[in-house]
Amino acid sequence: MMRQYELVERVKAYNPNTDEALLNRAYVYAMRAHGNQKRASGAPYISHPLEVAAILTELKLDDATIVAALLHDTIEDTETTREEIDRLFGADIGQLVDGLTKIQKLDLVSKKAAQAENLRKLLLAIADDVRVLLIKLADRLHNMRTLQFMAEAKRARIAEETLDIYAPLAGRMGMQDLREELESLSFRHLMPDAYAAIRQRLDEMGPKSGPLIERIENELTQKLAASGIKALVKGRLKRAYSIWKKMERKSVSFEQLSDIFGFRIVVDTVAECYAALGIVHTTWSSVPGRFKDYISTPKQNDYHSLHTTVVGPGRQRVELQIRTAEMDRIAEYGIAAHALYKDPDGKNYSDGKVRESNAYAWLRRTLETLAEGDNAEEFLEHTKLELFHDQVFCFTPKGRLIALPRNATPIDFAYAVHTDVGDTAVGAKVNGALVPLVSTLRNGDEVEIVRAEGQTPPSAWEEIVVTGKARSAIRRATRVAVRNQYAGLGQQIIERAFERIGKTYSEERLKLALPRLARSSHEDVLAAVGRGEMYSGDVIKAVFPDYREEQSAGAEANLAEGGWFGMKQGQGLVFKVPSSGDGSDKGPSAIPIRGIGGDLPVQFAPDGGAVPGDRIVGILTPGKGITIYPIQSPALTAFDDQPERWLDVRWDIDEAHPHRFPARLKVTVINEPGVLAQVASVIGESDGNIDAISITGKTADFREMVIDVEVWDLRHLNAIISQLRAKPAIHDATRVNG
Repeated sequence: MMRQYELVERVKAYNPNTDEALLNRAYVYAMRAHGNQKRASGAPYISHPLEVAAILTELKLDDATIVAALLHDTIEDTETTREEIDRLFGADIGQLVDGLTKIQKLDLVSKKAAQAENLRKLLLAIADDVRVLLIKLADRLHNMRTLQFMAEAKRARIAEETLDIYAPLAGRMGMQDLREELESLSFRHLMPDAYAAIRQRLDEMGPKSGPLIERIENELTQKLAASGIKALVKGRLKRAYSIWKKMERKSVSFEQLSDIFGFRIVVDTVAECYAALGIVHTTWSSVPGRFKDYISTPKQNDYHSLHTTVVGPGRQRVELQIRTAEMDRIAEYGIAAHALYKDPDGKNYSDGKVRESNAYAWLRRTLETLAEGDNAEEFLEHTKLELFHDQVFCFTPKGRLIALPRNATPIDFAYAVHTDVGDTAVGAKVNGALVPLVSTLRNGDEVEIVRAEGQTPPSAWEEIVVTGKARSAIRRATRVAVRNQYAGLGQQIIERAFERIGKTYSEERLKLALPRLARSSHEDVLAAVGRGEMYSGDVIKAVFPDYREEQSAGAEANLAEGGWFGMKQGQGLVFKVPSSGDGSDKGPSAIPIRGIGGDLPVQFAPDGGAVPGDRIVGILTPGKGITIYPIQSPALTAFDDQPERWLDVRWDIDEAHPHRFPARLKVTVINEPGVLAQVASVIGESDGNIDAISITGKTADFREMVIDVEVWDLRHLNAIISQLRAKPAIHDATRVNG
């Protein structure tokens, strides 16, 4: 266990002006607060906060962060209070410890809804001060190093949480070494057999790989020195988890991997980075497609480096990273490299405030998405997508760089530029050529989005895009579009209800009745009526208290005029849809029906459907919109006592964009080979489409088939029936009305 003076010496090694008294006071306080508490390993509990503090000294963090690490479990596990921490160590340290205390209780591997909410709380906790995250990552790293002492079930839960959330989060913050260690430790506990197998193979390579790595280091150093470049060359075998991921991704065995060696070349300047790259590529053959320039286009977590793969000494494939010392520091420490820096005089350290960085900017953007999102689960999905995907870099026509996940589409690009651009996108040009919106973007592509005002993104785009921002925006736009559809339907229904009692609909009248309808806006009322959650009669009663008298008079007037409100039947009123003589069923206030893909939430009768040419009626179904029935459908009798659900509807066929419509046939055929093929042939040759078919009755001589077909209109349906009846093997064919 680290001693008090050792901790102070660690901090003084990089911060000569450290507040030794503060560190000593925190050390003693934590020691006394935890007293005789023990860890699962049997070690004194104080060893844990000391090790966490030690990890943070490796990141060269400020005094407040080191002290908060020493105290991070005191409020949670001892009698210590936030007020006492504030009084003894100051409000800044108290806030850090309090933020960590809140995170301790978060379970990020619970059921999805709870996991989403806990991740939201985690990011909110670290948003105000990223040092909270740095302490939490160090805390998790030490817990993972000692995870073998925990119960097996708890080990699996903690390892899964680490691999799913904390390791990717460390990567997003640019802390690559810490991320790799967290991944390896998680891999060891989640898949012990795979980990052991890969570790065994790496250990077996040890005697051979050591000399080979040393040889490559020496050759690289000498080649660079000969050109006047002083470089530090470091080589190592890749970690077990990285190797396993590559084996899984490429579906290859360990023996088939050819690039398990990684080398880092650290030079003084950016110019020397590119010079070193030229020397490497002229000395050894480069592997095509394996060069990446993260200096000119750095990653979003501030990572800068040149990556290349060459066939090096001994025909060994070698991965190289070339960077400056400053780039190497940022790659190792990530956002921690920005959390502490020297004052201009080079002597005094700052108070630990975080300078702006791309990694921290990503965190802020993620929290902005949280503010825009409708629920925590969408936020979880978005954040996980952002955490896990590698990136490609594309450009707008004006040269703006857009970083996207791998396999992103122009739709993702459009939403990355701006939500309005994504919502109105109708096409894309990549490098000047028109491409489908579902195309996969590549590094360096220049993307121009073709827009059309008034466009609404199709809901199917949700299954195409790969970014959480695009997916969330498409869902939101789809919800708005559906709400607007229901509101439009609701307005038509209410306008017709007003007409029946001799009143004119107005938005102002409806707004005055909102308190009686328990809705906050007139749009809410319209949408509720459109969805069937509120009946038009309730709106009439709220707007006009004398509704009953007017309803009676209005109904009698409509009956006298032979109008649309129809005739009495049983205990209620039903609509009688008059024929206009052309089968169009047009009336003075009928709602136009175009089809399932039209502008209204419409479905057709489940048992038999309806086709243009039928006289039709609509039934308003709560939560489903309108169900369309032919007027002769016997199913309509079930709604005789629910007059408020009956709607006047008419066909509104778009000749330029025709739709097929559902119908059902009952076909009786002679029981002989090939008869099913004859039925299918007749329907296909007549331009009909079979949606489903079943045999419902069997005798020795006959079979009865029920066939769901899609046709253009009533004339088309009747033609198919006639063609079927003309076949000798078909005894009868009739239409079914459910």
